[in-house]
Amino acid sequence: MTASEPRFEATLDPDALESLLARIDPDGVDFDGLRLEPAGGGEYDLVTPETTRRAVSPADLADAEPPVPAYLTNWRYWQDVGGEGTARRAFLRWCERAPRPEPETETETTPRDDREPLPVPERYAALEDGIDREWGQLRITPRLADDPETASGERVYDLTHRVDAGRDPADLEIQDEPRDARRIATEDGDGRYRPLKTAPTLVSGWAFVGLSGAELVETVDTFYPATIANWHRELRGDLDVDHWRETADRQTGMYADVADLPRETVEWMAEACCVDSQCLKRREWEYAPDDELEVEGGDGPFPCREPCSLVVAAARTWTDLEQEPERTYELELTPSEVRQLEALIDAVAEGRTDEIREADVADGANRYRARYLRAKRFDEDGLDVREVSTAETDGESGE
Repeated sequence: MTASEPRFEATLDPDALESLLARIDPDGVDFDGLRLEPAGGGEYDLVTPETTRRAVSPADLADAEPPVPAYLTNWRYWQDVGGEGTARRAFLRWCERAPRPEPETETETTPRDDREPLPVPERYAALEDGIDREWGQLRITPRLADDPETASGERVYDLTHRVDAGRDPADLEIQDEPRDARRIATEDGDGRYRPLKTAPTLVSGWAFVGLSGAELVETVDTFYPATIANWHRELRGDLDVDHWRETADRQTGMYADVADLPRETVEWMAEACCVDSQCLKRREWEYAPDDELEVEGGDGPFPCREPCSLVVAAARTWTDLEQEPERTYELELTPSEVRQLEALIDAVAEGRTDEIREADVADGANRYRARYLRAKRFDEDGLDVREVSTAETDGESGE
């Protein structure tokens, strides 16, 4: 079956259709390919991409052949969802690949949809089996929840971790309430607290099944706070961004010193913290409005509009560390040991230490290699290193 051959045949009973028609604006309806205008005498002019019918009675609308009922039930569903222009509505329409309004102010960072929108008949066909969308590490699947006898076009939403795509729901822990997301998001797979909710460390093995649209939005907001709202602001072209200087200058108390962090260090901080491997957000803030950082902001699906509290807290530590004067140290290492130190730092920075097996002794970050280096180069006071005096360094430079 192709997308243009929907199995679903939407229907509207006369009472529901009468209630629906009572909502028509005097100027008529123009929504998702459906145009419906009062024609006088209780009749309507109907236009869809597939058909044009003039002076149609409500009874004729109720008995119309597909795909007319699909357009009508689609309109009814979104009328019930309401909230035109809101982030909630825009997000739910994104979930099922419905067309969305053009941004009021289009910019280079205005998000583009990763897939083309679907017209109503094709969308209903896709909703029969469910339309899979990804939001960070979440997989969202809107689908039709219709009783075959009523076929009213109602949607429900399933939510899982994206790594659980294709798994039988019976093998997952079924959740009953949106607030259960808070418990799931608290710890990673190793039981460690997750201070950054957009870190790519969300545990898998759970499922929310048959959520309403409102429940879906609440659940996603619990997993990833404010991401829907900020995505929508960016979509409309009015995302308000607080850059590093603005954020640092308004810090007080124990964090006031972060305003003294050198610009170069802010570059290093963004490279360390604000990348795809550490956070699913896409950094939109820069050092200042007219001073962009060189490091890329990442490819996350939703924007980061200001340095988060975790970055500010880390900046306080780096501010203290960067105030220490640099010194010269002398340390004896073989060329292989220098490369091993590089491998150790890289493995820790990228979180790969758990991936290195005990038998991988050729890897510089191997645990036994690290223990061997410690046994060889450490003494009772730690690393066997000697600080070189200024006089010595001046003498070597010929001064």
